[in-house]
Order: sequence, then C-alpha cells, then structure tokens
Amino acid sequence: MTISAEAKKKTIAENRRHPTDSGSPEIQIAVLTAQILELTEHMQRHPKDYASRHGLLLKVNRRNKLATYLRRVDAAKYGQLAEKLGLRK
Repeated sequence: MTISAEAKKKTIAENRRHPTDSGSPEIQIAVLTAQILELTEHMQRHPKDYASRHGLLLKVNRRNKLATYLRRVDAAKYGQLAEKLGLRK
C-alpha cells in the first residue's frame, strides 16, 4: 500500500525547504505520515493482514527515528511539522 504519485508530489511540495528539496527530514516524515494513514485505514478493513501490519510498524518506527533526529537538530522545525501533521510532541 502506497500513496499515489500525485499525493506524494503534493506532500513534497507542501513540505520542502527550497524549490529543489526532495529528501529533507521534514519531507520524509510527511510522506511516511501519509503512508501510515493509508495503511491504518487498510488495517481497519483487513485486521488479519499481518504482512501489511509489519510494513506499517516499520514505517511508524522509521518516522519516529526521523522525528527524533529532527527534534534534536532543530526543535523549532519539528514543532511546526508536528503541529502541521498532527503528530504528538
């Protein structure tokens, strides 16, 4: 389960630091959040899909690691991103 290419481009455009930015922690966290939301909806419909559950847990852990890094490096940007995406602080 992945998000559509259009949704991913939109997410990247909304969270980039500069016009050519495509891999900053903010973008990675935003894309992972979109994928996590989609997988969460899938898991509510298909609770016994253990392979997708494993992928969901991997994405959540990856997002947590990136969020911890961003919080350590630039707490202000992390706070803005957490508020924008609805993440817990």
